[in-house]
Amino acid sequence: MTELRFKGKEFVYNHHLAVPFRPLVMHPEKGIGEPSLDGNLIIQGDNLHALKALLPHYAGKVDCIFIDPPYNTGNEGWCYNDNVNAPMIQEWLAAGPIGRDDGLRHDKWCAMMWPRLRLLHEFLAEYGVIFVSTDDNEMDHLRLLMNEIFGNNNFIACLPTIMNLKGNNDEFGFSGTHEYTLCYCKNKESAKIGEFDLDEEDLEKWKEDQYGYFKKGANLKATGGNAPREKRQNLYYPIFVDEHGKVMVTADDLLPAGDYETVFPITDGQEMSWRWSKEKIARQPYDVIVEKTSNGYSFYKKQRPSIGDLPSRKPKTIFYKPEYSSGNGTAQMKEVFGEKKFDNPKPLQLILDILALGTDKNSIVLDSFAGSGTTAHAVLDQNQRDGGNRKFILVECEDYADSITAERVRRVVDGIPRARSIELQKGLGGAFTYCTLGPPLELDRLLSGENLPPWQALGVALFHMATNRTLEPTSSREPDFYVGKAGGRHIWLIYRPDCDWLKSDEAALTLTRAREFVVAEPEGEHLVFAAARFVDSDLLAEEKLRVEFAPLPFTLYRLDRS
Repeated sequence: MTELRFKGKEFVYNHHLAVPFRPLVMHPEKGIGEPSLDGNLIIQGDNLHALKALLPHYAGKVDCIFIDPPYNTGNEGWCYNDNVNAPMIQEWLAAGPIGRDDGLRHDKWCAMMWPRLRLLHEFLAEYGVIFVSTDDNEMDHLRLLMNEIFGNNNFIACLPTIMNLKGNNDEFGFSGTHEYTLCYCKNKESAKIGEFDLDEEDLEKWKEDQYGYFKKGANLKATGGNAPREKRQNLYYPIFVDEHGKVMVTADDLLPAGDYETVFPITDGQEMSWRWSKEKIARQPYDVIVEKTSNGYSFYKKQRPSIGDLPSRKPKTIFYKPEYSSGNGTAQMKEVFGEKKFDNPKPLQLILDILALGTDKNSIVLDSFAGSGTTAHAVLDQNQRDGGNRKFILVECEDYADSITAERVRRVVDGIPRARSIELQKGLGGAFTYCTLGPPLELDRLLSGENLPPWQALGVALFHMATNRTLEPTSSREPDFYVGKAGGRHIWLIYRPDCDWLKSDEAALTLTRAREFVVAEPEGEHLVFAAARFVDSDLLAEEKLRVEFAPLPFTLYRLDRS
C-alpha cells in the first residue's frame, strides 16, 4: 500500500496519545433539557482535545461520523494550532493563517488531520461508517490518509457530490459542479450501509401481495458459463405450471395429477439449469412470477425488500439531488436566523441522506467539524420523521459554537414562527447539553493542588486508561470510590478534589479498605487508584485479597490491558 509522506508526520504520528484528557464542563443555561453527558451534546473547544475528552465515554460506540473539515483552499484563514513539541511544528504555530502561498499548506493540513482521524477511528463501532467531505484541494491526500488509518480494505466509496449544477465559472478550464464525499468503515465485514426510500414514481414499479412488496426480478433460468446442465445437475428438473399460473415441483419429477404443463430449463435446444433449487420452489412458490408467451412459459423471481421494510434502492456512486445545492444550505440558515449567518453551510438533505445510509433509529452520530450545525438539525429532523432516538455529538472550536451552532439547534427544537414549513414552526423537539472543556487532567499536578478535577471526570479518564473501554456512568458509586468494572476487573478511585484531604491518611489504600472493596465486589480482581497506601502487596496476598495498587499522581505507567 502506498504510504503518504508529509513534513511533520513523525511528530504527529502518535500525537493523539499525548493530548491530555480534559473534563467536559456542562453549561445548563446554554442547553435544553436536563444536562447529561449521555444525550445530545454540543461541545465548544479544539476538536482534538474535545475528541480526547469524549473518548472514555464513546470509544467504539459511534455508528456514523460525518465531518466537513477545511478544504484548504488557501482562502479559509485556518491556523495550525496543535501544540506538538517539535521545533518545526512550533514554527508552524507562530506562522498564523495558512494562505494559498504557504508552501507547506498541504503538509500542515495533513498534520492537522492525522491525529483527528486517528481518534475518530477509535470512536467508530465495528460496524460503523465515516463520511468525509472534501474537494480537489486535498482529495488525493485525504484518500491516502484514510487508507493508512482506516485501511484500504475498508474503503467503501468515493462519491462525487453535485453541489452546484450551474457550475463555478471561476475555476480554470472547466466549470466546477461537485465536491466529494469519501466513505470508509471500521470493519467491512461488519459494516452496514442502508438504502434510500423510494419516491412515489419508484414505488409505482412495485406491487404488493399477501407476503409484502415485490417487483419482477431475474429470470429463473440460469445463463452464463455455469448454466449448462452438466455443471449443475441438481438444478435441472421440471417445474409444473397450470393455466392459472400456479407452479409446483414433485419429489420424483413425475407430472402431478391435474392439468399441468411441464417446463424444463432449455434454451435453443440446450439443457440448462434453474437458479433456484427444487426445495426453494417447493417452499416459496408464491415468489415465482409466471409469464406465458408464444414460446411457452417463463419464470421470474419476485424481488422483495428485507422483511418488514418498505422497498428501497441502493445508493449510486454519484451523489446528486437538486436539494444538495449549496444554495439550499444558505436558504435553510436564513429560514432559521432570518439572515445569512454562515458561509457555505451544508444542505440539510445531504446530511439526511447520509443518516439514511449510516444510521438506524438508535444510532449515535458524531460531527467534530460542526460548523453551522446541520448535522444536529438533520438528526432531530430524522427522529421526528421516523420516531427514532438518534443522538448527536457536535464539536465546534470557533466562538460561534454558541451563537450559531447551538443557537440553530435551540431554534429548531423550540420552533421558528416565521419558518415556511409547519414542522419548523412547531419545532422538532429534543434536548441537548452544551459543554466546554475543563483544564487538562495533568496527574503530576494533582497533589500540588494546581488542577483538581471532579471525581467523576478523573474516574472516567483513569477507567479508560486502565481498561481501554468506555465507562457506563450509572455503574459508578462516588461515595464508595467505586468507578466500574471491565473484563473481570473492578476499578476504584480513592480521591476527592481537596488538596488537604489528598495529603491525609484518608486518601490512602489500607488493609481495611481493601477488605471492604472485596466484600462489596467479591468476584474478580481489583485495581485501586489512590494517593498512597498503608498496606503492602505481601499482606494483601496473605489475606488472598486480589487488590492491585496504582499510585496517584504517578498512574501513567504501562498497565496490563490483556
